Parts: sequence; C-alpha cells; structure tokens
Amino acid sequence: MAGQVTREDLDHGVVRLTISNPGKRNALDHPILDSLANDLVDIDARCLILTGEGPIFSAGYDIGDIPEAVFAEEAEKLIAHPFASALEGLDRCEIPIVAAISGHAIGGGLEIALACDLRIAEPSAKFGMPPAKLGLVYSHTGLRRFIDAVGVPRTRELFLLGRRIDAQTALHWGLINEICPEGTVADQAYAMAVELANNAPLSISGNKRILRELESAAGELDPKVEEELLALRRACFSSGDFREGVAAFAERRDARFMGN
Repeated sequence: MAGQVTREDLDHGVVRLTISNPGKRNALDHPILDSLANDLVDIDARCLILTGEGPIFSAGYDIGDIPEAVFAEEAEKLIAHPFASALEGLDRCEIPIVAAISGHAIGGGLEIALACDLRIAEPSAKFGMPPAKLGLVYSHTGLRRFIDAVGVPRTRELFLLGRRIDAQTALHWGLINEICPEGTVADQAYAMAVELANNAPLSISGNKRILRELESAAGELDPKVEEELLALRRACFSSGDFREGVAAFAERRDARFMGN
C-alpha cells in the first residue's frame, strides 16, 4: 500500500501534516514525496507541523521492495528526483514549518526534517545518515544542507561513520532545536506552531526568503565539478556496494562491501 501525507486543520491557523506509511516505518515513497513537492505551495495556513504517524518520524527512502531487474534505474528515480522536488517544496514554502520528531529520523527522513524551519524531538528519538552502510553516494546539495546545519566535522561523522546519535547529541550539534518530555512532542509542536502563527506573516516569509537566498549563495560549484559530482552519484546506483547495502538492510545482516 502506498504512503500518504495526511492533513489535519488545527486552531489558530495551524495545519498538521503527517507522513503515513506505518507498514514501512513511514518510509518515503513516491506519493509521499510528490505530496511534499506539490501540496505546500497553495496551502492556507499560518504555520505547518510535519510529523510521522505513530512512534517514528521516517526511516528514509523506501528502497527495500525495488525489483532486482530494475534496481539501479528505479532507485535513482526514487532517490534523486522526487526527493529533490520534495526538498524544494519545503524550501520554497513561505509558511514556517515545525518538524515534530518522535522515534527515529533516519536518512532521507532526517534531511526532510532538516529542511523544516524548526525541529523538536522526544528524548528517545534517534538520528542517523546510513549512506556508508548502503553503498550510496549522497547528493552534494544534501551534504551542503548538513554542513550548513552542523558544520563539516559533524557532517563527516554522520556520513562516514553512519552511526546513530541520540536526541541530546542532536541538540548539542544543532540538528534539533529543542527536546521535549517523552510523549509530549505533539503538544509542544502545536504550542510552538501557535507562537509562530501569531507572529507577522510578512516578516516570517520575508526572513525565510532572505535566509534561503543567503544559503544558496554560499559559493556556487563550477559547472564541470557539479557534473562530475552528479556522475559520481549516478554511478553508485549501479554499484555492487549499493545493492549489497540495501540487501543487507532488508535482510537485517551486516553488509559485505567489495568496493565496486
């Protein structure tokens, strides 16, 4: 069954959007990513809350069920294109967005949360980036987002070691803004959303626009270098390491990477 993003209209102009794919730990599939890419532009709200259904925010890309015969092609289609569009949808949204994180925010799920304006989490939440465990070369735009948030040393730690960190560490690094008591993330996110909704919309949208432009202007890549980085990323989808990483993940075993 395909995932979806459900909508709940709350008081004070607050809208809660819930990533719902519970059978797959709220993994990000095409319908979820398409909704994030396309449905935020004309939404009528003063503030948005983005959360996950049940005890988890999102386990990342939904790549576990891609058939072997079309694995590389379909994996790249899922990860590269709809995901990039979903991030663009979050980035260009003029309404402030609060990510309410309970449970895990892993891989693409963590980057989706990082694309929100503010993030709060419960103490039991875990955060991680598993590309090194999957044989995946991450996008340079995604790595830049993490560098902007936590700096180069922490980004290296997240992406090269592939370890998961707890909420207290995430707060210390700047991945999240606040830890709330266990079981209260929905209430705390709503309280923060109401506070944001009561602020001046023109100020918020204007400051969001300026912040977005400042971040994007922090040094453009040479077009030749960017094409090389894109080619490097595309090549990983056909690699044995990526297939092995995803197979090991699905089979709940340690991966045996061969470097090809």
